[in-house]
Amino acid sequence: MSLAYLQSHPLRRELTGFLAVGCAAALTHLTVVTILVEAFGWAALMANVAAFGVAFFVSFSGHSQFTFPTDPASLSSARLRFFCVAFSAFVLNQSAFAAGLHVFGERYYLPILFCVLLLVATATYLASKRWAFARGKAFASKADAGLHLENAARK
Repeated sequence: MSLAYLQSHPLRRELTGFLAVGCAAALTHLTVVTILVEAFGWAALMANVAAFGVAFFVSFSGHSQFTFPTDPASLSSARLRFFCVAFSAFVLNQSAFAAGLHVFGERYYLPILFCVLLLVATATYLASKRWAFARGKAFASKADAGLHLENAARK
């Protein structure tokens, strides 16, 4: 696919960006978990928490620049909303990961984590598109709406 083709098809560009950034974040996540478990002897669940923190920055940076280009003026509110989305996804991720480890055993931590990350990605995409990086007033959070009203009252 050429860049011109992707630019003329916004949904494909968005999905391609989400996939590329998501793969980078997932690879970062998997790498951090692997290093912490294999090299430092961390428990897989604890390593997963640390990996989430690292992967969050990879994910937000990529999505705010490529997947859902964000105006610098709204970057901080998008970061907060995306953190809410990512943290919710992480809670789902951690719960499913714990259940998988319980059922299959820690020996299979990498395939379990890989499957969990793929399943959670769909929900993350939808919440990111519809809320975290949404443009316009239709998807603004109540806090954002309050700020808009407050700023309008000052004018």
